Amino acid sequence: MKNQELFQGIEQYQSFATGEAIFREGDQGRNMYIVAEGQVDIVLGGRILETVNPGGILGELALIDDKPRSASAIAKTDCLLAPVNREHFLTLVQRTPLFALQVMRAITERLRRTNSLLAAR
Repeated sequence: MKNQELFQGIEQYQSFATGEAIFREGDQGRNMYIVAEGQVDIVLGGRILETVNPGGILGELALIDDKPRSASAIAKTDCLLAPVNREHFLTLVQRTPLFALQVMRAITERLRRTNSLLAAR
């Protein structure tokens, strides 16, 4: 799926300055985000788990399990994000099976990275 397709239906982009929190661990999640420009660090316990680049997604877990955020997201650089609410997320999953696979792939990669970090302790 092309990044263009991900951004269809996005009504408003959100800008974040370097160092600004997009969300914090424990926050209630109402949106996931697609990075349009810039980079975002996923942080847990002061440790950077991942840097999300343009075209990447973050915050998807809260839309899937309706639980508080499991990590924080901090703008590594000035960035522009496309928020995706639950309704748009479900539409993307229903209409674009490849989107659902991309979300599952992102979750799987993060889980594997976290497992590696834990094993290295």
